[in-house]
Amino acid sequence: MTLPALTAEQRAASLEKAAQVRKDRAALKAKIKANEIGLKEVLDRADTDDLVGKMRVIHLIESLPGRGRQGALTLMEKLQIADNKKVRGLGIRQREQLLAALTD
Repeated sequence: MTLPALTAEQRAASLEKAAQVRKDRAALKAKIKANEIGLKEVLDRADTDDLVGKMRVIHLIESLPGRGRQGALTLMEKLQIADNKKVRGLGIRQREQLLAALTD
């Protein structure tokens, strides 16, 4: 599969859009870290908000207060969630199990 040829303007617009998405995702992670947004709210937004839906589950768990990469990987393995899974791709049971495990 070859990539389509882009004009300089299209390429610049794509790069700008990608940079903005990264900034928005970093801001979302900061809000999660600061407990401004709860895990349930994030999971509820996953089906309608591309910013949340396209985020990897590992990054979501890592952005929770007191969670690190190794703990996130261990939890995902326990819940049988693939390490490359995106939030929108979680099934109903996986979301419920994740909420139960992360809300004390």
